[in-house]
Formats: sequence, C-alpha cells, structure tokens
Amino acid sequence: MSTPFDLTGKRAVVTGAGRGLGQGVALGLAEAGADLVLVGLPDSQTETEKLVRDLGRDVDVVDLDVSDHAAVAAVGARISAAHRVDILVNNAGIIDRHDTVDVTDDSWNTVLDINLSGLFFLTQAIGRPMVERGSGKIVSIASLLAFQGGIRVISYTASKHGVAGITKALANEWGPLGVQVNAIAPGYMATDNTTALREDPDRARAILERIPAGRWGTPADIAGAAVFLSSAAADYVNGHVLVVDGGWMAR
Repeated sequence: MSTPFDLTGKRAVVTGAGRGLGQGVALGLAEAGADLVLVGLPDSQTETEKLVRDLGRDVDVVDLDVSDHAAVAAVGARISAAHRVDILVNNAGIIDRHDTVDVTDDSWNTVLDINLSGLFFLTQAIGRPMVERGSGKIVSIASLLAFQGGIRVISYTASKHGVAGITKALANEWGPLGVQVNAIAPGYMATDNTTALREDPDRARAILERIPAGRWGTPADIAGAAVFLSSAAADYVNGHVLVVDGGWMAR
C-alpha cells in the first residue's frame, strides 16, 4: 500500500555514505524505495553499495572530495546530467578538536571547506535542475552545535551554524519554486566523530545523564528523519532544522 513516505521511483544523492550516519541514511532511503547515488572518497563506499544492491535498489558510486570545490561543481553537473535527482542529502563532514588558541589556518579552512563550502556548492549544482523543474528535496546534516557552542570544536560549530543558515536562506529562495530545503540536527551519536567523547569516562557519563532517552543515538535514528524530510509527507516542511537528540535539547 502506497504511503506518503514511499520513495519508490525517486533518486537520492547521499554524500559521505560509506559509514556512520551517511550509511544509515542511504540504507533508510533505499528501504523506503529510493535508488541511490553514493558520493564520497575513493574506495570508501563499497560496503554501502553492496547493502543497497542487496535491498534491490539501483546504485551508482561517485568518487569526490567535497573540499575540492571545482570538482564538486563538475561532479554535481555530471550527476544531474546522468540522473533526475529528486533528493540530495548532504552528510559528508569532519570535526577537528583543538583548544581555540591552537586552531591553525589549515585546520579551520579544512573543516569549513568540507562542512560548509563543499555542501553549498554541491547543493547549488544538484539543486539547479530541481529549481528548473519545480520539485526536489534537500536535506543537510547539521548538529546540535547549530544551536550550541560546544567545547574545543569552534570550526565545527561555525560550520554547522552555517549549515542551518544556508538551509533557511535556500528555503526562502527555493521554497516558492517547489524545492523544500531542511536539515537534521543529530544529537550525540555513536559514530567515529564521537569516539573521543565516548572514550572519556567523565564526558561520556555527563552526556548520558543529560539525555532523557538514556543512550547514544545510532545511524538508524537519523534514517527515519531523513526519509520523512525526503518524502511527500514533508511537502509543507521548509527551512526547518529537525533535532533528533533523544531529548537533549529539552533539558
């Protein structure tokens, strides 16, 4: 039985889909019926490709370093020429933990190039045909640090505040043209990005004590939100940053 969450016949591009949240989102979209284009670093997405194929979905794998903005524009145009892309999920990102007084030009620029600038230029390239035809869904992975300051992650915090800003600005511009632009702000997830926190007994305990759900999140927790925002069920949701945090922000 068809539901508004059914993505059968849709094509989704997911960046950074080789592991963690990106892999979880890609599999969630595939389970909902979408075919996939997986975009990431070379040799990083073999497992996800196999899992998507095992679900019976068509999948292409495209190599891209999203910090290379010229390559981003070229690859985005090539994907759009090869496929009608209905959904773009901007997941690729990195985090850099340093005391602010020790942050270098290189480390600052690397985080912003991947998390913010690369995201924008790929959205521009993939979003252009969506705007031209008057339909599409764009979902970016933000963070609780789109709302909070964090500790020792100033470049990451700046980039995720920027993701929330891009989401709202594009929603204003592209919403009237039939393209919904939203973001997901994951809470504390059990992924590579949080390994240092989970291995610090004091920080890990303090974090868990604040989360009403009493556990770290998983990629599957984000997949459902991504399916919703990618589907017809979210046709009137625009410019929203959806927090998926086990209740962290409610404390």
